Amino acid sequence: MAGMTVALRRRITRLAAAAGLLITVVALLIAPATPASAHAVLESSSPAAAAIVSSGPSEVVLTFSESVRKVPGKIRVIAPDGSRADRGEPSFGGAAVTIPVDPGGARGTYLVSFRVISADSHPVSGAFTYSVGAPSTPPVDDGVDSRANPVVDTAVKVARFLGYLGLVLLVGPALVLAALWPRRLSRRGPARLAWTGLGLVAVATLADLWLQVPYTAGGGLFEVTGEGFGSVFGSAFGAAHLVRLGLLAASVFLLRPLLARPVGRADAIILAVLGGAALLTWPLAGHPAASPAPAVSVVVDAVHLGSMAVWLGGLLMLAGFLLRQADERELGAILPIWSRWAALAVSALLLAGTVQALIEVATPQALFDTTYGRLLLAKIGLFALVIAVAAYSRQLVRRRVAAQRPAPVRRAVWVELAVTVVVLGLSATLVQTTPARTAVAGPSAAEAGLFSTRLSSPLYSLEVELSPAERGNNSVHLYAYGKDNLPLPVAEWRATAALPSAGIEPIEVPLLPLTDNHAYGDISLPAAGDWQLKITVRTTDIDQATVTATVPIR
Repeated sequence: MAGMTVALRRRITRLAAAAGLLITVVALLIAPATPASAHAVLESSSPAAAAIVSSGPSEVVLTFSESVRKVPGKIRVIAPDGSRADRGEPSFGGAAVTIPVDPGGARGTYLVSFRVISADSHPVSGAFTYSVGAPSTPPVDDGVDSRANPVVDTAVKVARFLGYLGLVLLVGPALVLAALWPRRLSRRGPARLAWTGLGLVAVATLADLWLQVPYTAGGGLFEVTGEGFGSVFGSAFGAAHLVRLGLLAASVFLLRPLLARPVGRADAIILAVLGGAALLTWPLAGHPAASPAPAVSVVVDAVHLGSMAVWLGGLLMLAGFLLRQADERELGAILPIWSRWAALAVSALLLAGTVQALIEVATPQALFDTTYGRLLLAKIGLFALVIAVAAYSRQLVRRRVAAQRPAPVRRAVWVELAVTVVVLGLSATLVQTTPARTAVAGPSAAEAGLFSTRLSSPLYSLEVELSPAERGNNSVHLYAYGKDNLPLPVAEWRATAALPSAGIEPIEVPLLPLTDNHAYGDISLPAAGDWQLKITVRTTDIDQATVTATVPIR
């Protein structure tokens, strides 16, 4: 009877796993074939930005650097009197968007505003003007604001971070319990950690799907529609997330016995295959799937992510359980094996990271001149620090003193984990940042310049640098100094950019603090002119001041 019960349980487990895989297959079947691109840039328009044409065109054509998709209701042409000049829905054909326009419209200046989705699931927005006959006072777009909602933007980064964290908490216990866990020790603690990790990945995946609707449309957290969800589920981004949910459902039934007791090799292999397939869904929903070499980028990014999960998850198990619970004999057997695994994982991380950098950064100049490149440099610096600490731990293992005195190893492991939490945060920001190869591909990027000025307020002086100070993607650096000209710690940064002469309302500049007195961000400026850059710096809970600079953009 017991044998029949075990056999029945195994059959039910495999059927349940098959059901999860069926969900995955269905999601794959509904996934659209999407051309490769990433963070599209508006390369040209007809009529051109700031152009004066003799008669009204029958259509406005936007040409992007790469293919784009529609955001419902987010492309508008505003006539000089403030009315809508566009007629009907715009048509999308790869990188070109055609907007039907009333050719008999009034003379004067027209405003074109747009928001589209690039193939890597990120929204691209902007605006420009053109004039019929002669320029007039630019109209103002009174439609629904299409700018990125800062709360949604932050929530997206938090969801990505929680997904990475959940992956670490899931992979570490599963790997160690399958291969390194002493039989005499209880599996309850690692099992709870693994279930927490799986729950975080599932919640983060669902949050990604929800947030993608307002993120692409530019609304608030709860400004979602059925049409918006339909657009998300019909995209490669939505399909990848549905596949992930299906694989998670399938893995639950194989993970349960592993977390309770040792399992056979066949079940462990199946679980590993499911895990490897799930790892692919992260790059398939982001930059790698839209890179110049998508097949290479997807595989490399999955290897990078998997190596990170193995390394950090194993470190967490080592510090949280094995170094405290295993005896000297057990540690003597476990630590050399783990040391080899960690070395392999770190080697894979370095190799995959190098390939990723070559693809996404493309040129040494982009590494220093773009937000993506500077974030990558910060990540490399932190990673080098972690490698140094890991080398110290490996030396302890090689000298065979770690099993006898686990305390130094435990402290080193906690340092590694603390630093890598910051690395995970940078990774979550990187996936939301325009790749360096795209950021330098904007208009006139080859003739990059620099705008620099010093602004003063009663509380501080502010060094402002904007590069290349041309239409397209620009990087902003802000440095705060006190009255003594020493670096001044800043509690909060806020900045907007506007072009009143073209009717472009203030656009928020997302800023990321690099040090106490240094913040940076990137923004796409769609038109030439004298842009008004307004910066608010808060130094304490009650002290803040705002300064303004006029930035000429060519």
